[in-house]
Amino acid sequence: MKETNATDNIKVGIDKINFYTPNHYLDLVDLAEARGVDPNKFLIGIGQSKMSVAALDQDIVAMAANAAEPMLTDNERQEIGLLVVATESGIDQSKAAALFVQDLLRLSANLRAIEIKEACYGATAGIQLACDYVRSHPGRKALVIASDIARYGLATPGEVTQGAGSVAMLVTRNPEILAIEPESFYESRSTGDFWRPNYSTVAFARGKFSEEVYVGMFEELWDKAQELGSANPESLQALLLHIPFSKMGRKGLRTLGNGKIDEADYMRLTERFEQSIVYGKEVGNIYTGSIYLALLSLLENDESLKPGDRIGLYSYGSGSVAELYFGTLQPGYTQRLDAQTHRAMLDGRERLSMSEYEAMFSAELVRDGSEQDLGRSDHAANAPHYLAGMKAHERQYR
Repeated sequence: MKETNATDNIKVGIDKINFYTPNHYLDLVDLAEARGVDPNKFLIGIGQSKMSVAALDQDIVAMAANAAEPMLTDNERQEIGLLVVATESGIDQSKAAALFVQDLLRLSANLRAIEIKEACYGATAGIQLACDYVRSHPGRKALVIASDIARYGLATPGEVTQGAGSVAMLVTRNPEILAIEPESFYESRSTGDFWRPNYSTVAFARGKFSEEVYVGMFEELWDKAQELGSANPESLQALLLHIPFSKMGRKGLRTLGNGKIDEADYMRLTERFEQSIVYGKEVGNIYTGSIYLALLSLLENDESLKPGDRIGLYSYGSGSVAELYFGTLQPGYTQRLDAQTHRAMLDGRERLSMSEYEAMFSAELVRDGSEQDLGRSDHAANAPHYLAGMKAHERQYR
C-alpha cells in the first residue's frame, strides 16, 4: 500500500486518452475455419471476434506516435516533462522507444524519456510514476503510452489471443477525465507463466497457470483493499480488469460472485464490464494497453456513467506484478472522448484473408545492416507516423 504525504491532496490523473490500432484485421471465424476449430470456441470460449494485425511499418513506435499525435496541443508538447512508453514488444535492447516517439511527436528536449517493461503491467507502472511526477512538478505534464504487438506464432494455441495497438494518456494536475487516488494495492512475485526470451520473436505461455496467478493475485489485492476500506463494492460503479482476452477478465470478476459482494453490486459491475470489452473484442490483445483500452471502451460505450462515479482498475503483468487502484470520473469527461472517430477507425479497417494474414505475420525486417524500404500500410489521416525502412541497422521513421 502506498504511503501518503502532503502531495496526496493534489488531484492528478488522466486528462486525455486516445488509441490507435493498425488498419488490418483478421476475422476470428476465418481463423477458426482455417485451423479446423469450431468458431464458437473463439467467439464464446475466448470471447473475441477480431484481431488487429500490424504490418512492418506500424511497429510499436509508429503506433505510439499515432495514438498520441491527435490529442496533443502545441503548448502541451512543451509542457510534457516525462514521457513513458510501456511495451513488451521493444525494438532495441538499449535505446528507449520513448526517444523515437519524442522525436516523431516533436516534444521538447526538456523531458525524461524512458521505456518501461514488465509484461502487461508496464503501463500501470508508467501511470503511477507519471502521477508522482506531476504531483511534485507544478506546471509539468506526463505522457504515458502503452504500445504492443502480441505474437504467439501461426497455428499455436495462443494465436487467437494476438492483436496490436497503442493507447496514449496525458497525465496532469486537475485532470478532466479520471482523477486517480494516491492509495493503491500491489504485489510482485516471480512466476513462470509467460515469457519471451531475447532470441524469440514470439511469446511462450503456460496458459492455465497464468490464469490461476492472474485470478489469485486479483483476489488477494481485492481482499486487502476491501479490508482497508478502498474496495467497498457499493462505492464502485465499474471495475476494469486486464483483458488479454475478454474471457480472462470475466474469470477474475466472477470471483466476486457467489455472495462475496451484494448481488446488485455484482450485477452492476458485470454489466459495466461488458461495455469495457467492446473495443478489445475487435482489437485483440495489446498487452500493456489492454486495461486502458478497456477504460476508453467503457467511457465511450456506457452512457449511464456520470461525473463522480468511482472506477476500479486491476492491472496484471505476467511474471508477475499486479496492482489494484481507483479513480473518479471528472465533470465534463465526455467532452474529452471521441467515440465516433474510434468507431470509424475500427469499422474502416481492411479484412485480411488467411493467406494475407499469414504473409503479414511472417514478414521480417532485415538484420544484416542492408537497406530495406517499406511500403506505407495506413494512409489514413490518423496514421501520419510510420516505419519507412532499415538502413545500417537503424530504423528510419517518417
